[in-house]
Amino acid sequence: MKNLFLYTVLLVSGLFFITSCEKEEIGGTATESMAGEWYVTADAIDADGNIVYEDVFGLGHFHLDTYNSSSNSSTEMWIDDNDNFYYGGNDLGFKTKTDLDLTARTFSATNSTNAYYDNTLTITNGKVLYDAATTPSGMPADSIVFELSISNDTLPATYGYIQYKIAGFRYTGLTGDE
Repeated sequence: MKNLFLYTVLLVSGLFFITSCEKEEIGGTATESMAGEWYVTADAIDADGNIVYEDVFGLGHFHLDTYNSSSNSSTEMWIDDNDNFYYGGNDLGFKTKTDLDLTARTFSATNSTNAYYDNTLTITNGKVLYDAATTPSGMPADSIVFELSISNDTLPATYGYIQYKIAGFRYTGLTGDE
């Protein structure tokens, strides 16, 4: 009787173990094709899109993230510079939701609330392009580019430009691209 009970327990345990090891497919987010970590630079541009000041604040490449919203909608994403875009005491860091067109791989925002500072942001001509950038190590990578205006930013009027052009490449993890 003890052996029958032991075999039954082993059989049930074995079945439980086998069924508990089944893999479930983990899906991605709605914005995964546009989401990522980016190394970008900021140039100051005039009304015609011409660069007035390259790497306007001498920051070099700085880190930027794009990611899905909590609603996991395919029509919006966050863009977040992790408060890396700065100049002196100016509140230039940005984190905001953008409207998103996944088919065209474009994004924009008009007078969108900045999660870091008390101002609004306008992002125009935002796009992500597959393999359109070349990293410092010479490898192809996705490219991101957009134009940014910050509502309370007085630097453009003072120095003769109208907004910032943020552009760069998707983070590769390779040491040569850091």
